[in-house]
Amino acid sequence: MTESTKTGFYKEMTVGEAMALHPEAGLVFSSYHLGGCSHCSINELETVEQVCMGYGVEVEVLIDSLNNLLEDSED
Repeated sequence: MTESTKTGFYKEMTVGEAMALHPEAGLVFSSYHLGGCSHCSINELETVEQVCMGYGVEVEVLIDSLNNLLEDSED
């Protein structure tokens, strides 16, 4: 499956794409202390994986949390 056919969140997508995919994605990022304040802002052009590497967050854990947003909205 290529990135263009994937559904949900994945580590190669940009932060901007993630924020556009679900209105509460920003809340998930901030719960991991990503982009929540001026000295730890994140660039919307960086990939989710790049942001995780920069801040020491396990990318798969963050992706799981983000994808839970989609599962919750299906109910």
